[in-house]
Amino acid sequence: MPEAILMVNPATVDLEAEPIPQEWILGGSPVARSKKLSTSGDLSSAIVVWDCTPGDFHWQYNKDETIYVISGEAFMTNEAGEERRFAAGDLGFFPAGYACNWRITEPFRKVAVIRETLWTPLGYGLKALNKLLRLADPGNKSPLLFALAGFLSAMRR
Repeated sequence: MPEAILMVNPATVDLEAEPIPQEWILGGSPVARSKKLSTSGDLSSAIVVWDCTPGDFHWQYNKDETIYVISGEAFMTNEAGEERRFAAGDLGFFPAGYACNWRITEPFRKVAVIRETLWTPLGYGLKALNKLLRLADPGNKSPLLFALAGFLSAMRR
C-alpha cells in the first residue's frame, strides 16, 4: 500500500497569483491565489488550495469541484437567486457546468478537490472493470479471473 505523500497545513501553504478573469469580476477588486498540491496518477483529479480577497465575481465550473472552507466568509448566489453562506468548516460540491456568483466578505481560503467528469457509460464501465480487477486476486481461482484474462487476451488480438 502506498504511503501518504502529501501532508501540509492548507491554512499556511504559500500560494501563487491566479487572477480571476477580468470579465467575471462584478464588484470590488478580488485577488485570487492558488497552489496545486497533488494530482492523481491518472490525472483525473487534483487537490488545490485557493484563496481570495473580498470582492464579487461570477464563476463557471468546468470540472466537478468539492470544497472545504479553511477560513473567511463568502456568499454564493445560484442562478435562481438563492444565496448560501460559506465559512470555516463548510463543505460544498459544484458539478461541472454549474455557474454562480460569489461575494467574498472576508479573506477566503479553501481546499478544493477538482475532478474531471466522465461520460456516464464510461464511468460505469470503469467501476465494473475495477470491481473485476479487485476480485481477480492472484491467490483467487475465481472463474471471473479466467473470464477477464480471456477477454483481455481476445482484445489484444
